[in-house]
Amino acid sequence: GLLTACAALGRDDFKRCVVFHSLSKRSNLPGLRSGFVAGDAEILKAFLLYRTYHGCAMPVQTQLASIAAWNDEAHVQANRQLYREKFDAVLDILTPVMDVQRPDGGFYLWPRTPTDDQQFTRELFAREHVTVVPGSYLSREVAGVSPGTGRVRMALVAPLADCVEAAERIRAFIATL
Repeated sequence: GLLTACAALGRDDFKRCVVFHSLSKRSNLPGLRSGFVAGDAEILKAFLLYRTYHGCAMPVQTQLASIAAWNDEAHVQANRQLYREKFDAVLDILTPVMDVQRPDGGFYLWPRTPTDDQQFTRELFAREHVTVVPGSYLSREVAGVSPGTGRVRMALVAPLADCVEAAERIRAFIATL
């Protein structure tokens, strides 16, 4: 994280560096909305002032659940193993028919689509009942380039068997294009 990045840059301070951590991906708890921010004290002072006026207090039960999640590393390791298994299985199915790579981090794939990403998404859902998100919905155009155009986001958050079934349906759908 931040310490590693600063050390790699030969810096022993956190000037102009801020990092956000959450339980969303670490613990597979996106709905909990729990995390923390660390880094440059001057930047964080302004952030704290902003949060004071625009944030809300976290309910006690959310704080207790957060403490339990942050204090348990075993579920994180188990979760990472489950994602490795999902990526292995889904990539075996999709790599022969799509331009898709294993991400360095995260819980989703970002493959190129053989057709327009929005059209691909609509037709995939209509024919195979598989939901993906058009990449063009997740990026914006800058200097004539939108990095999400022609891609879809495939979240591998369902159980392994469901991810495999979805990948097989996607492969079958692509075969009809």
